[in-house]
Amino acid sequence: MNPTEGVLSEAWTMYKAHWQHLLSIALAVYVAVALISLLLHAILDRWAAGLLTAVVSLLATFWLQGALVKAIDDIRDGRPDLSFGETFALVRPQLPAIIVAGILAGLGVVFGLILLIVPGLYLLTRWILIIPVIVLEGRSAGESFGRSWELVKGFGWNVFGVIVLTILILIGFRIVLDILLFPLSNLLQSVLTELVSGTLATPFAALAWTLLYFRLREAKEPEPAAATV
Repeated sequence: MNPTEGVLSEAWTMYKAHWQHLLSIALAVYVAVALISLLLHAILDRWAAGLLTAVVSLLATFWLQGALVKAIDDIRDGRPDLSFGETFALVRPQLPAIIVAGILAGLGVVFGLILLIVPGLYLLTRWILIIPVIVLEGRSAGESFGRSWELVKGFGWNVFGVIVLTILILIGFRIVLDILLFPLSNLLQSVLTELVSGTLATPFAALAWTLLYFRLREAKEPEPAAATV
């Protein structure tokens, strides 16, 4: 059976069941980033504020991705056992590995897209599981690439399909939000778009791609059957 079949519907079911818990995690990060962005734009010139905001946003995004992976693993039994603070605290030691792997993967994918597009999409597919691997298996940044590649191998087209559908959903939501916020000033529109779309959409993407990790791991490394007496 195709292990990626029904991933998005399962992600939507979990999203509806645990939206308050997941969105509270995302909201805290995006509110902090939005406030920092507004403060930087108030005290610095446009380019310096934009650069510092981008750095803060990047670091916050990586920490949020790790926290969401940990939270999704926590709610797989049907209820959250970790508090808000515990979720972020458990991911903190792995944050350097997440940042390094995330930046390297991002550079590789972007470079591949610039070259011929296809190499970038191929690398995106093969490396889509690096953050779940780091958070849930305790792998280093370097190990996460090979481990993600190993899990995706044999199911590349199926994984690519899930990634594309997830991204299309996120893009569609972002377009609708931009239209609704169009009358606002550019700065306020940008801040609110990041805040709302990030809070609502990021947990869904994290669900879809973390569930891919669990599905593929179970397909490649099934649990041994219990011995019968």
